[in-house]
Amino acid sequence: MTRYSYTRASDTAAPLGMIVLQTDETVESDLRRMLPIDQPLYVSRVPSAPQVTPESLRAMSGHITQAASLLPQAVPYAGVGYGCTSASAQIGTAEVAKLIGAGVQTAHVTDPLSALIAACEALGITRLGFLSPYTADVSDRLRDALGAAGIETPVFGSFEEADEASVVRIAPQSINEAACDLTAQGSTEGIFLSCTNLRTLDVIEQIEGRIGLPCLSSNQVLAWALGRCIDLPVAIPGHLGQTSA
Repeated sequence: MTRYSYTRASDTAAPLGMIVLQTDETVESDLRRMLPIDQPLYVSRVPSAPQVTPESLRAMSGHITQAASLLPQAVPYAGVGYGCTSASAQIGTAEVAKLIGAGVQTAHVTDPLSALIAACEALGITRLGFLSPYTADVSDRLRDALGAAGIETPVFGSFEEADEASVVRIAPQSINEAACDLTAQGSTEGIFLSCTNLRTLDVIEQIEGRIGLPCLSSNQVLAWALGRCIDLPVAIPGHLGQTSA
C-alpha cells in the first residue's frame, strides 16, 4: 500500500440543518429549491405518526434531541430548523429550540411558527387567513399561538385530513382554490398555508396574483428564516421574497 499525505480543504460555509418528520415528503425538496445550491444543508429525520393528532405531535418532543444529534457534527451550524408547524405550537417554540440545542451546536434554531411570526412582522401583517390540512383540534393550538403573538386569524379553513400520506397528495390547484375562497370570506392582510408536507411552493405567486395580498406557507417562511442565518441570497417566492433578509 502507498500512503499519501493530503492538504485539508477549508469549509466554505457554515451548514444549515433540518429536523424533518419521518412522514414528510415535501419540505426537504422545497428548501433545496429555495436555498442557494452551494449552501450545505444536512437533514435528519424524527419519528412521527402517520395520523396527525395533538398527542402524536407532542410525542415528537421525546425524539427531537436524538434526531439533532444525528446531524453531522464536524462544524457548528449557522442555523437548524424543525420542520413541523403544528408540533411547534403543541410543544412550544422555546422547548423545540432547547431540544435541538441539546443535540447539535448551532447559532440559531427556527421552526415554521416562529418563522411565520417574524415574516408577519416583516410584512406588517396582523390579520391572517389560515388554511390547514388538519382537523380543528390540531389547528386551534397553532391559531392560539399566533393570537398570543398579536396575529389574528379571523377566517379559518381546513381540508379536515389527518393522514399525512393524504395531506402530501392534496392537489396544488385545490390549495389555490381554497386559499382564494377563504380570503374572500373576511378582511385579512394575507393568507397562510399551514403544514410543511403540503405542496404549496408552486401556487404561492398564483394565489397572490388572484387575491392581491401576501401568501405565506410553512416551507416558504422556514426557508426565509434559515436564509437570515447565512450570507447568501435565498429564492423566496411572493411578497416575502421582497423583504430584506
